Amino acid sequence: MTRNAPKSDVLAMFQEIEQTFTATKVLSQKWDLIVLSSLAGGNDPALCADLYLYLIAKPDFSTPEQRIQLIRRIRETLFKLVCIVGVIKPIEAIRSINAVEREEDKDHSTTREGWQCDAANLKAGNDWLGKIYTRNTDETIGYFNDHKDFAWLSRNITYGLFLSDRQVMDDAETETVVLAGILMQNLHSESMWHIRGARRIGLSKEDVQVVWNSVMRVSRHLGITLDRIPTVDEVECEV
Repeated sequence: MTRNAPKSDVLAMFQEIEQTFTATKVLSQKWDLIVLSSLAGGNDPALCADLYLYLIAKPDFSTPEQRIQLIRRIRETLFKLVCIVGVIKPIEAIRSINAVEREEDKDHSTTREGWQCDAANLKAGNDWLGKIYTRNTDETIGYFNDHKDFAWLSRNITYGLFLSDRQVMDDAETETVVLAGILMQNLHSESMWHIRGARRIGLSKEDVQVVWNSVMRVSRHLGITLDRIPTVDEVECEV
């Protein structure tokens, strides 16, 4: 039998996090993707289905058309996360969501069919990479001077195929879901780069702090210790 409501133990967490985003400048309608990213990057990606059930119970998603738009955003978030957390967790997340989707809410469109690893893709990847890293771009790519396949991967695949695509998600959505996915892995340097990147694309320090806080809230629920990530205050001098 298909579930039609989220588990009670995560319901309060969703409500709490959603409320904290009401005070943000540009993220109040994007909180769900940040929580989705945190859950998908955690130790129980199947909880993404509970978030989906929580969302479709809202008036904003009362029609099949609205729910189809929602699932496109969810799917794009999980697709982008493949290059951040690996492929298996996003697969588990989308499978869990698919198991509770109603037939009339399913969307069979695609976004990457016909994609080419060409000059246009490389330019898009480099452009987005440059917006995130700005004056630190050459230095960061330089970390791969001894392992050039990773430089190629970063420019053509991570930033070209995955992160520069704007068919579904905008800049703020893309960078905050990347940030959440990285924070959830307790990675110091990469978290610093993307806290800084979120600020550099125009998000306020206060909004980035709300993202940071929400990831910490999800990590506590999942029993994950995040003790190596820098604070937003610690990164501010790098912006």
